[in-house]
Amino acid sequence: MSDPLRTPLHERHLALGARMAPFAGWDMPIQYGGVREEHRAVRASCGIFDVSHMGQIGVQGPQAAPFLQTTLTNDIDALAVGDGQYTLVCTEDGGVIDDLIVYRLGEDAFLIVCNAANVAPVHTWIAGRATPGAVVTDRSAEFAMLALQGAAWEAAFAPIADDGPDAVLALRYFQVVEIALAGARSLVARTGYTGEPGVEIMCPTNAAPAIWDALMAGPHPPVPAGLAARDTLRLEMGYPLYGHELSLTRTPIEAGLKWACALDTAFVGVEPMRVQVAEGTAERLCMFELTEPGIPRTDCAVLVGDDVVGTVTSGSLSPSADIGFGMAYVRSDLAAPGTDISIDIRGKRKAARTRPRPLIDTSPKKED
Repeated sequence: MSDPLRTPLHERHLALGARMAPFAGWDMPIQYGGVREEHRAVRASCGIFDVSHMGQIGVQGPQAAPFLQTTLTNDIDALAVGDGQYTLVCTEDGGVIDDLIVYRLGEDAFLIVCNAANVAPVHTWIAGRATPGAVVTDRSAEFAMLALQGAAWEAAFAPIADDGPDAVLALRYFQVVEIALAGARSLVARTGYTGEPGVEIMCPTNAAPAIWDALMAGPHPPVPAGLAARDTLRLEMGYPLYGHELSLTRTPIEAGLKWACALDTAFVGVEPMRVQVAEGTAERLCMFELTEPGIPRTDCAVLVGDDVVGTVTSGSLSPSADIGFGMAYVRSDLAAPGTDISIDIRGKRKAARTRPRPLIDTSPKKED
């Protein structure tokens, strides 16, 4: 087995005392001071994540847009230059190869951000289907990626923008712009995986240490946060994670992602999804919370009476709400919010109830 890859910020993580562990072929920081503290720092102020393990796939050429319209689930034609969108790439039977963000960097130039474990499958699938006039390139080695997340992100970000932060502050969600950060031309997108406002920075790999250092030396330094806090943050929002809520055996319709599928277009996998919308699915993804103490985990059985009616896909203790919660695939007639269920946690049944997503409200609060 080969040694795990290291991000360009590896030495910074070690210097901060991060607990490192292998993840998707990379040696990644799992936590620094503690998951709860890092999670709450993002919810209350601002945190920074090294997500340089994520992949980037470029698609460009005069036929790039028509090609992607038949390859990805969302509506590529809706993107103006500088726009991005959440989307998925699926097999012919509707199984999810990966969930993605695609940015339109130019009229005929797109950048796809994919999960670290799926860079090769996504690149192979898309490149293998490429039509003349659409060139597909794995650009992952060109980029490092930082996620600056939390209500105070603007104060942390502003000092490192060489020409001022206005171009970034003017972005709407999922828009992207190229600007200079700490001397390096970088892409900055108003995206994230935490439910909090913020940006994701895609910079040249060798520029990542200087950008990290500039952020940490600023008047409002963000709190370094690891992948464990990133997971609890996304789970509180009900965001799916590939390998848990998404897989080759689940469709976007089962996962509640119909909104990211332009079913009136002709993308790969659309036909089985149309059938599922018309006829329903045997199971649906739902969020639940325990109504008694306990911490659910992946693969715990979901019960109603003595019947197993589903399986937990992700579970944890919410650092924000201090309750056990998670997501699960359950029988479709039981997926509606307010359904009483039980979770089998190491042989002990814990009472739970399905609920709407997200677990907590992260919308801006109005002043009284």
